[in-house]
Amino acid sequence: MNKLFTFAMAVFASLLPTLAAAQEAVGVDQRINQIFADYTGWYVSFIFAPLPGTNFSWIALWLVVGAVVFTVYFGAIQVKGFWHSIQLVRGDYSDPDDAGEVSHFQALATALSGTVGLGNIAGVAVAVSIGGPGATFWMVVAGLFGMATKFTECTLGVKYRNEFPDGHVSGGPMYYIVKGFSERGLPLGGFMAVLFSIFTILGALGGGNMFQANQAHAQLAGVLGDYPGWITGVILAGVTFAVIAGGLKSIARVTEKIVPFMGVFYVLVSVLILIINWDMIGWAFGQIFMGAFTGLGVVGGFTGALIQGFRRAAFSNEAGIGSAAIAHSAVRTKEPVTEGYVALLEPFIDTVVICTMTALVIVISGVLNQDPETGLYIWNAEAGRIATEGEVSGVALTSAAYARAFSWFPVLLMIAVVLFAFSTMISWSYYGLKAWTYLFGEGAVKELVFKVIFCVFIVIGAAASLGPVIDFSDAMLFSMAIVNIIALYFLMPIVKRELNSYVTRLRSGEIVKHK
Repeated sequence: MNKLFTFAMAVFASLLPTLAAAQEAVGVDQRINQIFADYTGWYVSFIFAPLPGTNFSWIALWLVVGAVVFTVYFGAIQVKGFWHSIQLVRGDYSDPDDAGEVSHFQALATALSGTVGLGNIAGVAVAVSIGGPGATFWMVVAGLFGMATKFTECTLGVKYRNEFPDGHVSGGPMYYIVKGFSERGLPLGGFMAVLFSIFTILGALGGGNMFQANQAHAQLAGVLGDYPGWITGVILAGVTFAVIAGGLKSIARVTEKIVPFMGVFYVLVSVLILIINWDMIGWAFGQIFMGAFTGLGVVGGFTGALIQGFRRAAFSNEAGIGSAAIAHSAVRTKEPVTEGYVALLEPFIDTVVICTMTALVIVISGVLNQDPETGLYIWNAEAGRIATEGEVSGVALTSAAYARAFSWFPVLLMIAVVLFAFSTMISWSYYGLKAWTYLFGEGAVKELVFKVIFCVFIVIGAAASLGPVIDFSDAMLFSMAIVNIIALYFLMPIVKRELNSYVTRLRSGEIVKHK
């Protein structure tokens, strides 16, 4: 691993002059784009390839099928265990003497900060504008099933984590794949763990870093006026480094404040709009339910709504990706199942609550054009989506919908997007770091190297338009899911054993409340 570490450092050092030159020469950006398009385009196309005869990517189906399997196997744990999840987050069963670095609430906030973001703002707008309001229904269904996936992977994350004498821990799919496979006498655990770690590092630098910085700068420039991206990058990199240099406890302290603030702010504005338009809420839900099964004129009808809903839910809450298991592994607990319970709240908050709020506001606002006589949505064939006011899409569509009620919302949305991007970056810095230390070993110097690399890529992401690079990095995120879900299928009997043991002791009174 030391040779691998040395090689990685040599490659990074050789890239620095080229990356720095990207600030001064547009041609360098174009060359980087072309290199990635030529050499990795085939892989990106493979990961996001649609099933024959549809536009539904097989990777989204992979995530949804896994969620259904885990829901059935664990007897709808997301329903039976929902109240106990809330009790655990409140700290009712938290023992301060347990091993770990952060509380249940902090672990939940850290993991949520990696999933709640542009997917809830722009992703919902994309789903609704292409699949119609009915896509919201299927998005919620997929989110509810995804709760069981989060339960499975985060229970394993805690059970097989490494605990060190100084109190810090390392965990995640790379650890439970090796240890769990070894415990069950299964081959290829080491290979799968290394593969997952490589995907995680590349995904952290791209989708969890460069893309976030790039979108944050785009929002700032859109409201404040155009200015060089490197300025945004340097500021974000400096603030991010100050946070991640303090380790997970520092990250957790920041995310436990930012995530609730962002979530409460966004939900409150959504609720205010819904209260103002309370007489239209019933109609909006009617559009969602009817659209789920008829399409309301959307191309593809029921199938189109289902595809977009499932696809966007998978992209939004990351259930099955394995990233959340890394954050939840650091929780203070001696009962792995407790963190599985806590983790299942993530898809509920992310997809069922926040995404539904966004969809309702978009539908009620009237930014989606409808034929007044038929009630069907008007399809813009050229754009491949429903016709919208101003022909906007993505985050601009969400901004326009909310601006119908509050003209000042686009400015606050700019602030929210920057905070979403920032919290996502600091969470993914931790995910990437855990994968990095798994490959190269623990140690202050090795960890610092990754943190510096991560912050350099923030500047690159904000300053450059590296489309193919970011596409490749996003493909890495979903490559994580291929390895992770295969492992979950083999290890879910271990989770079932842990669950049965915990429930038995909870009912007998052996597990007691601490407050």
